[in-house]
Amino acid sequence: MESRLRPYRSVLYIPASKDRALDKARGLPVDAIIFDLEDAAPADEKDNARATLAAALVTGGYGQRSRIVRINGLDTSWGEADARAVVDMDADAVLLPKVNSAADVDALAAMTGDLPIWAMMETPHGVMNAAEIAAHPKMAGFVMGTNDLARGLQTRFRPDRQPLLTALGLCLLAAKAEGLIIVDGVYNAFKDEEGLAVECSQGRDMGFDGKTLIHPAQIDIANQVFAPSEADIDLARRQIAAFEETEAAGQGVAVVDGKIVESLHVATAHETLVKVKAIKLLQQG
Repeated sequence: MESRLRPYRSVLYIPASKDRALDKARGLPVDAIIFDLEDAAPADEKDNARATLAAALVTGGYGQRSRIVRINGLDTSWGEADARAVVDMDADAVLLPKVNSAADVDALAAMTGDLPIWAMMETPHGVMNAAEIAAHPKMAGFVMGTNDLARGLQTRFRPDRQPLLTALGLCLLAAKAEGLIIVDGVYNAFKDEEGLAVECSQGRDMGFDGKTLIHPAQIDIANQVFAPSEADIDLARRQIAAFEETEAAGQGVAVVDGKIVESLHVATAHETLVKVKAIKLLQQG
C-alpha cells in the first residue's frame, strides 16, 4: 500500500518510446511519472519502447518522483512481455489498463510478484467492481481513465463532468476504503489553464490525491491546487496549538475560528503539515 502522505499532486504521462521525452521528464517538477507502454507506443514500436524505457530507468535521474509503468493489457500480444519486463525495471509500480475485476489483478500479480499494482479504472465493469479491485492485496493505487470511461458510458463531455460523477465517486469510495492513492483523469485541452484549474479544484474537493496530466504545461496548476494552501497550513498549526493548549489546561473543548476542534481535526492537521514537508523534500530531490 502506498503512503497516504506521499505527494501525487501531478502525475504526468510520458511516452516510453521517446528518449527525448524520457530525458526531459528528469527535470520536470512532477510528483509521479507514468511511463506509457500502451497508448503512447505505436504497435510497431512496442518492443523498442520496452527496451528504451528499461535503459532510461537504469540510467535513473528521476529523483524522488514515483515511477509507474503502464503496460499493455494482458489480452494483447504485448501485455505479458511488458509485465515480465517491468519486474526487472527500476520502477515503483506497474499500471494495468482497463481493469474489469480482481481476477485481472490476479493475472498480473502472478507475473509481477511483489511489485505494487495500480489499476486504470476506465470501464463500466471496472467501476462496478471497484471495491473488490481496491481490496486486492497487491493494489496500491487507482488512476481514472476518464476518456475511455466516457466512451464506455456513452456520455457527453461537460465542464461540470456531471455524467461521470457517479463513476468517479464509486471509485473514490473504494480507494479511500482501502487506503489507496487515487488520481483523477486527464484534462484534454492542455492549453486551457482556466478549465484545468476548475477541474483540478473539483477533483481536489471530491478527494482525489492528484491529477493525471498529458502535457508539462499542466504541472504547475495541478501542483498548486492539490497542495495545502497557506491558509490550510495556518489553520492546521492553529488547530494543533489550540488543542494541545486545551488538553494541557485540562479544559474540555478547543475552539478555532468559532469552530470546535476535535481529535479528528488535529489528525488531519498533522497530515497536512506532514504532506507539506513531503512536498518540500520532493522539490529538493
